[in-house]
Amino acid sequence: MTAQSINLLTRKLLIGLAVVLFTISINAGWVLVQQSPTNAPPARATLTILGTTDLHGNIDPIDYFTDTPANRGLAKVFTLVKQVRRQQPNTLLIDSGDCIQGTPLVYYHNVKNPTPAHPMMLVMSYMGYDGMAVGNHEFNFGLHIIEKARREVGFPWLSANTYRTADGSNYFTPTIVREVAGVRVGILGLTTPAIPTWENPENYAGLEFRNPVEEARRWVPILREKERCDIVVVAVHMGLDRDLTTGKVWPQDAPGDNQAYQIAESVPGIDIIFMGHTHRKTPEAFVNGVLLTNAGQWAENLARVDVELERSSDERWKMVAKHSQVIPVGDSVVADPEILDIAKPYHEETQKWLSTAIGETPVALDGRDARFRDTAIIDLIHRVQMDVGKADVSMAAMFNPSVHIDAGLVTVRQIASLYIYENTLVVLEITGQQLKQALEHSAEYFQTYRAGATPAQLINMQMPGFNFDMAEGVNYDIDLRRPVGDRVVNLTYQGKPVRPDQKFRLATNNYRVNGGGGFTMYRNAPVVYKSSQEIRNLIIEWVRQHRVIPAEPSHNWRLLPFDEEKRQSMSHEGTKPRFFLGVFVPLWPRDYPSRLICNNT
Repeated sequence: MTAQSINLLTRKLLIGLAVVLFTISINAGWVLVQQSPTNAPPARATLTILGTTDLHGNIDPIDYFTDTPANRGLAKVFTLVKQVRRQQPNTLLIDSGDCIQGTPLVYYHNVKNPTPAHPMMLVMSYMGYDGMAVGNHEFNFGLHIIEKARREVGFPWLSANTYRTADGSNYFTPTIVREVAGVRVGILGLTTPAIPTWENPENYAGLEFRNPVEEARRWVPILREKERCDIVVVAVHMGLDRDLTTGKVWPQDAPGDNQAYQIAESVPGIDIIFMGHTHRKTPEAFVNGVLLTNAGQWAENLARVDVELERSSDERWKMVAKHSQVIPVGDSVVADPEILDIAKPYHEETQKWLSTAIGETPVALDGRDARFRDTAIIDLIHRVQMDVGKADVSMAAMFNPSVHIDAGLVTVRQIASLYIYENTLVVLEITGQQLKQALEHSAEYFQTYRAGATPAQLINMQMPGFNFDMAEGVNYDIDLRRPVGDRVVNLTYQGKPVRPDQKFRLATNNYRVNGGGGFTMYRNAPVVYKSSQEIRNLIIEWVRQHRVIPAEPSHNWRLLPFDEEKRQSMSHEGTKPRFFLGVFVPLWPRDYPSRLICNNT
């Protein structure tokens, strides 16, 4: 081989080697370029947090009281949840409390047949909830029901401000931390501290409810510093106590009941608050940079919070955007068949119980105008409370103005729709002065009279209708022409004026006895009788025993000047008024709303 050939071969080999080396270097570089972003942590992240609140036992899309379809229930909500999870796998799901009370479904399986696993716990576990703040209505059936439900669930109940009085330890889990797409999310749960205002003491025996603002100040730094959370979310069974636009503070059922605003305003380090308790839907609000949202009630909506984060120079995540919305459960949302299947045996057992006939009524009973005049449907509650409690006077409210019972057979469902809460009967010894104070407080449900207005147009929207108590056993008038605090006139008992120092056995409910609805005049009054049964069940048993519901009310109270105006109108029209035991009763028109606001929390 000549030198020229050798040089040519060497040249070819060098060129080939260069090509190989170049190819290797290119490939190596390609691997490095492609692998570098994979090995390095991502610079941006997005995640979604979904929230429900005040579910009150709604699983199936049905109104159990009317036995009609309704756009509500976890079966429909789960359809929305699954849609979001398909779009965004980085998703958490939390609830803000009042879960195991509210519908006949959960009442039946808390009281009548509590042996099976709780339906709400089964369904919510299947849906993949990450945690649930504890609401006040969780305590309605006592700690044994709470403990049973907690054992049956796949997620923690959260309440950092509920403590054991014996040793000062937390009764519920205070906080949890979830890691999603590398982002550490801390979730703090808080409960309204006003539970002792409404609840029977035996239902929270051994527990105390501390100031939620102070507890937030304690636990948020722990989540931020010790747990190194990138996002801090607070699920509170509390709402806003004011209009964020005007700053006007709303009347509260109890001091410190709703402190979501105070928590957002005064506790640094919080990013998002999922509210509850008030049943007020709030798509999006900001206080001191904190995002607040409220999904409303009864699983009618799903709150959605979307968060964007960027990784900062110290490798910690920093939130750069947050936005919330409330998605309604409308006609187009189909109930999830898996949830319906889980709830089916519970639903069928509940429906069978509700359909049980217990008595009859000779006339139709209606609640539409029961807050404007004495009615047989409210007098049914009074009769039961006075009979069972051997009381002189009874106080009761129309909780559900949409209730209607046709003439004929009466079922458990209809009584359940009349008395929708788990209140128990309590009889107090009170004075005539306390009775007058209670009636004056109730009369605040109406504004001062103005000519031409109907009673419905004079409703004080700052006072929930379920706090308008009516009395039986005494006669009285509410004169809306008089100033607030001095409207109750002609108050008599057995035909004689009520004296301030006169003693009465008053039948009412445990919610009122504890000061619920602002009835503070009952506090410290001697308790002379307490029933262990709910008033609703007492009514059911009374109807079962007596068979026929009396058709005529006692006509013992009037709303002035409407009764006087109606009497004059009927006199001019030649209409013959009705009288009962010498007391005038007007023929009232059906011009009132078929469903008034009744926003019990």
